[in-house]
Amino acid sequence: MIKNYFKTAGRSFARNKSFTIINLLGLGVGIAVCLLIFLVVYFETSFDNFHSKKNRIYRVLTEFKDPSGISHSAGVPNPLPAALKQDFPQLEKVTEIVSDNNALLFVMDSRQQVVKKFKEQEGVFFTDADFFKIFDFKWLYGNAGDAFHDPNSIILTKELAEKYFGSWKDAIGKTIKHNNKKLLKVSGILESIPPNTDFQIKAIAPAETFVTKSDDWITVSSNHVCYVLLPQNLSPDNFNKFFPALVKKYVPAERIAQTGFILQSLKQVHYDADAGNFLGRTISTSLISTLQLIALFILLIACVNFINLSTAQSANRAKEVSIRKVLGSNKSQLRIQFFSETILIVSSAVIIAVLLVIVTLPFIKTVLDLPLSFDIFSNPKIILFLLTIAIMVVILAGFYPAIVLSKFNPVTALKSKLASGNTKGISLRRGLVVAQFIIAQALIIGTLVVVKQMNYFQNASLGYDKEAVLNVPIPPDSLGRSKIDYLRATLLQRPEIKNVSFSFNPPSNQGNWYSDFKFDHSPKNTDFAANLKWADADYITMYKLPLIAGRNYIKGDTANELVVNEELLKKLGITDPQQALNKEISFWDGQMKAPIVGVIKDFHSQSLQEEISPVILGNYRQKYRTINIKVAQQNMPATLTFIEKLWTSAYPDYIFEYQFLDDRIEAFYRQEKQLSELYKIFAGIAIFLSCLGLYGLASFMAVQRIKEVGIRKVLGASVQSVIYLFSKEFIILISIAFIIASPVAWYFMHKWLQDFAYRIDISWWLFLIAGTTSLFIALITVSFQAIKAAVANPVKSLRTE
Repeated sequence: MIKNYFKTAGRSFARNKSFTIINLLGLGVGIAVCLLIFLVVYFETSFDNFHSKKNRIYRVLTEFKDPSGISHSAGVPNPLPAALKQDFPQLEKVTEIVSDNNALLFVMDSRQQVVKKFKEQEGVFFTDADFFKIFDFKWLYGNAGDAFHDPNSIILTKELAEKYFGSWKDAIGKTIKHNNKKLLKVSGILESIPPNTDFQIKAIAPAETFVTKSDDWITVSSNHVCYVLLPQNLSPDNFNKFFPALVKKYVPAERIAQTGFILQSLKQVHYDADAGNFLGRTISTSLISTLQLIALFILLIACVNFINLSTAQSANRAKEVSIRKVLGSNKSQLRIQFFSETILIVSSAVIIAVLLVIVTLPFIKTVLDLPLSFDIFSNPKIILFLLTIAIMVVILAGFYPAIVLSKFNPVTALKSKLASGNTKGISLRRGLVVAQFIIAQALIIGTLVVVKQMNYFQNASLGYDKEAVLNVPIPPDSLGRSKIDYLRATLLQRPEIKNVSFSFNPPSNQGNWYSDFKFDHSPKNTDFAANLKWADADYITMYKLPLIAGRNYIKGDTANELVVNEELLKKLGITDPQQALNKEISFWDGQMKAPIVGVIKDFHSQSLQEEISPVILGNYRQKYRTINIKVAQQNMPATLTFIEKLWTSAYPDYIFEYQFLDDRIEAFYRQEKQLSELYKIFAGIAIFLSCLGLYGLASFMAVQRIKEVGIRKVLGASVQSVIYLFSKEFIILISIAFIIASPVAWYFMHKWLQDFAYRIDISWWLFLIAGTTSLFIALITVSFQAIKAAVANPVKSLRTE
């Protein structure tokens, strides 16, 4: 019996090849999109889930309290981990983790000579043995119990060991020099670090060897974090109650009101963009929800196509159903027949979807820069997801057509008096078409808004000249500083190099130095922190930072004079920049004091997602880490080669690298750029699927109304009038969809834009473009069948009459 159902279904597909292909293609693409989004969401929500104690692992966040509210940092004061261990023995484990960015690791031979040089921009950490008792990272050699038994040891991952020594086994016992200073012995090898962890470890060394202990409870660095393992009987809320007493005990009295600590679950770390993480990439829960909604909507569009096309064929299949009823088939048997057809279509569509995912996954991985994998046989969750989607689609797409087709009256159908669809059916199909284009047009509007916002990010003035500026790091030690004057003089001898400046960092940077201060001999520190931009006097000139009062500070090695921006004066309540001149700023309880000699216009020291920060600029040679080089656009390769040779001759024991400031700024908006690309892809797919359904419906209409069109032409109807006859209904439906989609899209995109301090206005023409585009594409889709029907010979159409 079941075999007969599927055999009949196969014959039905063969008779209706075009509709079958459209259904297969539509459902296949819809399921493929769902599967791709599932892979992305599954990866993003699986971060650090493999740790056996994950439900008891918490990160300590530092709270900063000021009049504008409470902000959080993943960084903690240097003495906090030791204080937690000492004051709270009920904590099962406490570990501090320090990331060592831009670490130099040199491979040494048996005579302690350098064999190879490497620079690891990230992935090198300093920690203690408790780290491996909290987190579950697997070992190839060594174990958690013996970790850091030797304070001059280092643990490598399998990949780094193979990169440095060819084989991880050959790395054991070998010597590595860290930052051209410390000799470390390889004492352990970790297995490959899973991609779904925020700890993308390459090498780990003992914190006691590298981290200098201090009693500074004020300074906080984002690369110094603390994790705790709570005992089974202690909740994070209960432990948070102990922090005020700890703050009162250790933090200086004048800072107690502004300082606090709070625990954050390991499960929340990957989603916290404000505090960040060592991976340097987060994803918001709202974006995950958006992706899931898009997957659902795309799938719904595909199911709508199936329903529309199945019910549209109702008149063609009415006689078949009626004959079956006359011969004894009941409604249940007929419904099983139509469900079996749906199951065959969906099963085939799932296979097509899997093939599409295999083909497109490399492209998606490149766009999103994610290490996605699609191993359907080793990951049962993928099989379960596909099975769930298949069942959902069979129910969504198959239930209504099966009910409608099994209800035909055999007498009416056999008399050929059955209409192509009753009023209710036609209304449902119209409603489904409207629903499709609501989704498609909303996605188009969203895409246009995201693209426009990205264009704004790329083209907005940052308040300084960022064109053709090269940022080259120098060693952060006395050797690096000793070569500054030599490098400056030699670089400026080259005609292609227009200007040179040394600084702590560029004007816009993700890693910044913030500090409060005392203004004009005030006994109290400010209730806000300023972004400290330590730089030489050429910095303001090279980046063309406009002065609005006073002058640039004089050249020197220490901050004898300071320049501030407008935003700092606003925070201080000063309206006239001239009033700020010669007022003193004092840092760190008077360790550094200097007068304000100039005020510059505001510029963006962070991304355009953030408000403009108060900024203080001044000389501080001891903190210079970057050479800022303004170069001519012409003959760039030769200029870069010259800079590299000069730098290498000055620092032969280090590794040269550079970055254009434009590229650094572009990295601020990586996730938004990825979102822009995703929206383009999904909007295109939504339009494609919607038009696929329209094409099928238009094809069916052309067949159903072939005699009507023939009569109209005999009676004098023009080709244009016939085309209008076919198109007007779709124009009305798409217009209704546009009226509904516009406010919905505006609401959600307006809400999305609120996350950015500097953003575009949602212009009316974005909606006009979206509506016109979808209408134009839909009309092209329908017009093919309309023109085909309009130019058909009426004699052939009416021959059977």
